[in-house]
Amino acid sequence: MTGRQLPAHIAAALAGNTADSAGRPWAGRDLSGPDNPLHSFDDDDGAANPQLIAALAGLLAAADEPGAPEKAVLTALKAARVFIPIVAQVARAAETHAGLTADKEADMALVTLTAPDGRKALPVFSSTQALERWHPDARPVAAYAARAALAAVAEDAELMVLDPGADLTFVVRRPALWALAQQVDWTPSYEDRALASLVEVAARGEERILSLALRPAAGVRTRSADGSIASGGGPGPELRMDLQLQGGLSPEEVRDAVSSFRTRLLAIPEFVERVDSLDIKLTR
Repeated sequence: MTGRQLPAHIAAALAGNTADSAGRPWAGRDLSGPDNPLHSFDDDDGAANPQLIAALAGLLAAADEPGAPEKAVLTALKAARVFIPIVAQVARAAETHAGLTADKEADMALVTLTAPDGRKALPVFSSTQALERWHPDARPVAAYAARAALAAVAEDAELMVLDPGADLTFVVRRPALWALAQQVDWTPSYEDRALASLVEVAARGEERILSLALRPAAGVRTRSADGSIASGGGPGPELRMDLQLQGGLSPEEVRDAVSSFRTRLLAIPEFVERVDSLDIKLTR
C-alpha cells in the first residue's frame, strides 16, 4: 500500500509543525527544565516505561484474546517515552596527495528497517538497554512515541517496530501508527464496528456474496524469544474476512467475485485508512 496519500491531519502536522497540539507556538519557548515535562528528559534514567512494560506483558497473558491487550499497548505508547536510534554515516573522506585517507566527516542518520513485505519501518526502543543490545554504536534520542510516529511518517515508514531484537518485539502497523501520530485512540480493524458496517454496505453491491464475517487474522499474533505466543504486535495481516459466495460458481467466477469486491473495498478511503492488511478466506 505504498504511495498512498497521507491523511490531511498528518500532512498538515508535518508541513507546518510550528505549534504544539494546543496551538501554542514553539518559537520563543524554553523547553528545558522541570516546567516543561513533555519536552524534557533531563532526569531520564533510560529505563522502560512501567505502564508500557505491563501492557506488553498483557499480550503474553492473553495469548488467545487479541484486541484489548494490543490496544492497551497503543494506549501506553501514547504517554511513553521511547528512544529513536541515530547512527553516524560517513559523508566525505578527505585524501592526502599520496591517496591516504587523512580525515573523515560523518553525519548522523535516522535508522530505518525493511519489513518482510518490503515496507519501511522505524525502530524505536523502550529503554537505552534495549537499544544498546540491538546496536551498541547507536545514539539514543529520547522522544515521546507520538513524536516518533510523526518521524516515521516523515520517513515514509508505514510501520514502527518497538524493541527489535528484544524478548518481545511489537509491530505498530500503519493505522495504529497514524493514530499514534495524531495522539488519538486506535481501534483494531477486527474490532471496529464502523468498519464492519462499511464492509457490509459494500457487500450489498456484489450479488455473488451471500455473507461475510470479520475477525483477527493470523498475523496479529507474534512469538516471544522463548516461543510463547503473544496476542498482538505481529506484522500482519491483521484482518481476516470469511467470505461466503453463491454456490455453483466456476473458479474464474470465484476469482472475479473476490477481485471485484477487493477493488470495491480499496476504493473506500475509510477502509484503506483503517485496514493495514487483509486476508480473505472463502467459506462454504
